[in-house]
Amino acid sequence: MIVEVCAGSVEDCITAQTCGANRIELNSGLYLGGLTPSAGMLVSAKQHTNIPIITMIRPRGGGFCYSELEVESMIYDAENLIQNGSDGLVFGFLNEDSTVNMKLTQKFVDICHNAGIEAIFHRAFDCVLDPIKAIEDLIACGVDRVLTSGLQDHASDGIELLTELHKTYSKDIELCVGSGVNESNALEIVEKTGIHQLHSSFKTWYLDPTTKNDSVSYAYSHLGDYDGVSEDKLKSFMSTVQKQ
Repeated sequence: MIVEVCAGSVEDCITAQTCGANRIELNSGLYLGGLTPSAGMLVSAKQHTNIPIITMIRPRGGGFCYSELEVESMIYDAENLIQNGSDGLVFGFLNEDSTVNMKLTQKFVDICHNAGIEAIFHRAFDCVLDPIKAIEDLIACGVDRVLTSGLQDHASDGIELLTELHKTYSKDIELCVGSGVNESNALEIVEKTGIHQLHSSFKTWYLDPTTKNDSVSYAYSHLGDYDGVSEDKLKSFMSTVQKQ
């Protein structure tokens, strides 16, 4: 079993390792679905942990059809994060018709493999219209792994497709299941799909007394001022999945 923690800070990375996670996906802007982290965050996280850290390459929220300038900045980010120790890059490129942009996907696979690191296609996959064609395109490009919920908002609702993808393509590409994966459904997902890689943020909320005053607020949720990995949730999750 591989448990991948979706982390948004150095503190999250330390928590992930302390609780026994196997891999970290490092992001910024998790409330936007995850954006490119800074090189400084990666360097610090690498200094404080020793499990693999893969890094998101995503310049903005919203979809995955990017302008030439956005792609240019993504390439610079990719090169910078590789130079600072990233163990893999997480990216996703779609065309306007929601098919895989094979040209850009291939380019980023080549960037990764030329550096000797993993190439991972993120949940942009869950926005495609034809998942069979999409995964075959990713395999053709040499993508190492795809993070997916089976084209559903929550992975527990995508079990049928996840199972099909695993049975048909697991020899050619790794699958990691994410979105709504938690202690209560993890074992069911693993048992029904046969996929043994799980991804989750184990989210909790923290307070910062400087977030707002009577007139101004920088909070982005009514649940708290900013989010992070819950040590209690992750410990409980690890205890559950280690029974598998």
